[in-house]
Amino acid sequence: MQDIDSSVWLAPGVQIYGRVSIGAGSSVWPNAVIRAECEQVRVGRMTNIQDFVMLHVGYDVPTVIGDFCSITHHSTIHGATIEDCCLVGINATLMDGAVIGTGSIVAGGAFVTEGSEFPPDSIIAGVPAKLLKTRESARENRLNAWLYHRNAQGYLRGEHRSWDGPEFEAWKSAKRKEIETDSDLD
Repeated sequence: MQDIDSSVWLAPGVQIYGRVSIGAGSSVWPNAVIRAECEQVRVGRMTNIQDFVMLHVGYDVPTVIGDFCSITHHSTIHGATIEDCCLVGINATLMDGAVIGTGSIVAGGAFVTEGSEFPPDSIIAGVPAKLLKTRESARENRLNAWLYHRNAQGYLRGEHRSWDGPEFEAWKSAKRKEIETDSDLD
């Protein structure tokens, strides 16, 4: 059973199987695979699942990704929970039972082992992944999610250069001001 909001942009080549829900304004980019043979995969609103990402479930744990997240190219999320406003870097792997707190960043290439838990605002890196420091990143991570939302809307119209030119720079500046006051959440 799939529950994919009608506003979600699904790129050609996306493969989705099993019990999957994806929230409003989200996007799933080329060659991403989402499989849920036993548990479920839940993706929040305004979240982007980028090219070649693999979302899968553990035998007894779902994969849960919050609102305003960016799961970047070639990442694998396997039975992990990623809270709101997080960014998972290129080629990172998160394993069963891992929990990434709100506003965190998982560095590219990190390997988050089973059952690892990180508090909000964590900067996580390494193999195995460790907490490097904490810093408030939720707003910058939200801006990244908004950028991908804008890009998906452009792709829907057949425009593949949504991040270029003076109109884009004006939009980004205005969006950054909205995010600073959290008015983008209304």
